[in-house]
Amino acid sequence: MKKLRLLMLPVMLSIFFVLISATTDGSKETERVHAASNVLKDFGKMKESIPHDLISECQGVVIIPKLINAGFVVGGKRGRGVAMVKMDDGKWSDPVFVTLTGGSIGAQIGVQSVDLVLMFRHKGVLAKVKNGDFTVGGDASAAAGPVGRSTSANTDYKLDAEIYSYSRSRGLFAGISINGSNLAIDKTANARFYGNDLTSKEIFDTAKSDKEAVKTLKASLNAL
Repeated sequence: MKKLRLLMLPVMLSIFFVLISATTDGSKETERVHAASNVLKDFGKMKESIPHDLISECQGVVIIPKLINAGFVVGGKRGRGVAMVKMDDGKWSDPVFVTLTGGSIGAQIGVQSVDLVLMFRHKGVLAKVKNGDFTVGGDASAAAGPVGRSTSANTDYKLDAEIYSYSRSRGLFAGISINGSNLAIDKTANARFYGNDLTSKEIFDTAKSDKEAVKTLKASLNAL
């Protein structure tokens, strides 16, 4: 029996280190970045999508893949994603990991999974999140974004809101209320992915990551 235990020890240690590395090497965060890229690619394939000129004018974006929107009279939302801002040179920053949570009360039932994209007119709004959290609709107004490759038929969006939301379910745009939702920095995820305790501002201010997942995300956003 003792000999068997000695033989099993290396196997158990190997399993232990695999489990530990899976939680510290940023693999889950890499998957989240890839998922965000796929959301942008899927939006780009849709006949009606986020207008090009709105993307050009906006200075920040939040992408939440597979946001869970569930409820039975009292509802709730929960999702993990990434946020990016445009730097002074017009390029997109490296992604900051964020979480979105919210609740609502009304006639609702069931569970829905949606891909959510939030376009921010000013990056300063996202920069406020570094202090803890941010309430959509409270700290800044939010509205459903105009749909179409061009906004030539609808120019009022420039005056309506600070944040424009787009949600997609099963290949179609889906209506979802995000007012009252809380956007917070996922500091643990940022530390795992970047390997140190960078603040959200430090990540927003740079574009130094050479990770393939980050390059793909930026390319997907530029292509949109």
